[in-house]
Amino acid sequence: MHLAYPVVLSALLFCTGLYGVLARRNAILVLMSVELMLNAVNLNLVAFDVWLSRTAEETLHSGQALTLFTITIAAAEIGIGLAIVLAVHRNRGTADIDKLRDTAEGHETDGPESPDGPEDPAAAEEPGRPERSEKAEATA
Repeated sequence: MHLAYPVVLSALLFCTGLYGVLARRNAILVLMSVELMLNAVNLNLVAFDVWLSRTAEETLHSGQALTLFTITIAAAEIGIGLAIVLAVHRNRGTADIDKLRDTAEGHETDGPESPDGPEDPAAAEEPGRPERSEKAEATA
């Protein structure tokens, strides 16, 4: 098999993953797109390892060893990434990246408020955040 076939396939996989990272708003779909990109890299590593071992009579298979390392790193990344996404979803109520960015920057997108602020002081508290005690406010 020619080297061009796996290289073209991995380029298509990488471009699909890149599009998913840039166009998706859901954090879980972004993580899946990053996994697609890592799999494209793995395919290139194995393809070039096979191609180079045929031409150089090398039996080290360093491309396959790097692929196993990349798979291990990808598994750890997806585990930690999903834990972070679940924690953020539990606290904020959404996994939409744009809404999370607006929340972090202090923009309110929930609805119109009166110019004097919210009528109910409890509504001003962020969901999922514990209320501050008087002792904590005195020390702050």
